[in-house]
Amino acid sequence: MFNLKTISVAVLCTLLTACASTTNNSVSGVQRSQLLLLPSATVDKMSAQSYTQTLQDAQKKSTLNADKPLLNRVTTISNRLIAQVGVFRPDAAKWKWEVNVEKNDQLNAYCMPGGKIMVFSGLAEKLNATDDELAAVIGHEIAHALREHGRERMSQAYVQQFGLQALASVIGGTAGSMAAQGAGMGGQLLFSLPNGREQEREADRMGLELAARAGYNPEAAVSLWKKMMAANKEAPPEFLSTHPSSENRIKDLQALTPKVMPLYLAAKNK
Repeated sequence: MFNLKTISVAVLCTLLTACASTTNNSVSGVQRSQLLLLPSATVDKMSAQSYTQTLQDAQKKSTLNADKPLLNRVTTISNRLIAQVGVFRPDAAKWKWEVNVEKNDQLNAYCMPGGKIMVFSGLAEKLNATDDELAAVIGHEIAHALREHGRERMSQAYVQQFGLQALASVIGGTAGSMAAQGAGMGGQLLFSLPNGREQEREADRMGLELAARAGYNPEAAVSLWKKMMAANKEAPPEFLSTHPSSENRIKDLQALTPKVMPLYLAAKNK
C-alpha cells in the first residue's frame, strides 16, 4: 500500500521520465516537452481500430474513395509529405501509413496516431483548394500525429481521471494495469478531446515546414486559412475556443514563412 511520501516520489519520477519531446527540433522550432504516460503502441492500436471502423462505415455508405481523381491527388500530395517525416522523427518513416478520401461536405481532414490519414472531399470542393493548400492541411494533420498530440491528450486526461495513485502504480510495477485502464477509456478520449491551442500552433508550424520540404509553397497556408475564415464567419472568438483564431493563425504562419521558404525553393530546384 502506498503512503503519501511513496506516492509523491513515484509521481515525481513518473512525470520526469514521461516528459519528452516526440520530435526533433528543426526550422519550425517546435521542441516543447510533453506528458506521455500511455504507451504509444496502446494508442496506435486504438487508432487503427477506430480508423478501420470508419473505413467500414464509409464503405457501407459508398462514400469511401468514391472520387478516384481526388483520391489520386490526395495520395500523391500525402506521399510527398510522408517522404519528409524523417526530419522530425526517423521512426515515422516506418509507420503503416494509409491515405483515404471520404465523400463528405465538411471542411476537414485528420491524421490519426500511427499515420492514418483521412481527407473529406468538401475540403477540396468547397474551398476549391489548390495542391499547395491541400498540402498545408494534410501537413498540419500529419504534424499532429508526429507530435503524438492524441497520446498527449489521453495522458493528461488519464491523470485527471485516475489521479496520483495511478501514477504511482507505474513505479509500483503495475504499468500493464495502467495501460489496460487507458485502453478502456482510450477510444472516447482520443477522438473526443480537441487539440489545445499550443498543439494547434505546433501543428501549424511543423505542417508548414513539412509542406515546404515536400516542395509545396508555404504561402498557400495563408491563402487556405483566408478561405477557411470566409467559410466559417460564425466561428467563435479565440478565448472561447481551443483553436487559435484564424487571424492569429495567419499572423503566425506569415511570420514563419520566410524561415521555411528556402526549404521550398531547394525542394523545387531538385
